[in-house]
Amino acid sequence: MKIGIVGRTGAGKSSLLRALFRLTEPEGKIFIDDIDTKTDPVLFIGTLSKNLDPFDEYPAEKVWRVLEQVELKNAVAELPMGLETHMQEGGANFSVGQRQLICLARALLRQSRILVIDEATANVDPVTDSLIQRTIKECFRDATVLTIAHRLHTIMDSDRVMVFENGKLIEFDHPYTLLCQTNSAFSALALETGEGYAQQLKRIAAVSYNMKKGNKSSS
Repeated sequence: MKIGIVGRTGAGKSSLLRALFRLTEPEGKIFIDDIDTKTDPVLFIGTLSKNLDPFDEYPAEKVWRVLEQVELKNAVAELPMGLETHMQEGGANFSVGQRQLICLARALLRQSRILVIDEATANVDPVTDSLIQRTIKECFRDATVLTIAHRLHTIMDSDRVMVFENGKLIEFDHPYTLLCQTNSAFSALALETGEGYAQQLKRIAAVSYNMKKGNKSSS
């Protein structure tokens, strides 16, 4: 299930993210795919290898394979220390795009069933952005992917879109369904990008909607 999360500034998107990662402790429990999301996140300074595989669970060949999938293999191979390269706090010695791809490689290595992406932190060049989007689409097709989107075109092929306003979920449906409702909040967000671009978004969403509908009919 691919879910896009949208809303204007202050609508509650980041609050949802903080709740999912228990940075703000909500009342009750949050479940995704019947899994309680309550965890203690671990952040550490160490080698690239340890950041990808903290407990040495996977052979080096598999680590290199996922790096190849996110097109980082050559870049890492050219580093003097390769996988043993020391990562500074927050990965400061790597570019923003490389840090995003390293996180994707780690998720691929672990075959993560849940992927949460905040586009606000993904200030990357168009080539890297395209690579990230393609990797998510091809390698995480069977995972639950939650994307907090600031660029609507990245979530037009989502299964559902969550629209937040004033801290509340006000709409939840396929993007094409919402775009067909001229009075929907999602349509209003699309129109803010310009009428021509909004029509382009609707066409992209329509293709995704019809493909998903066709797949359901054939199954």
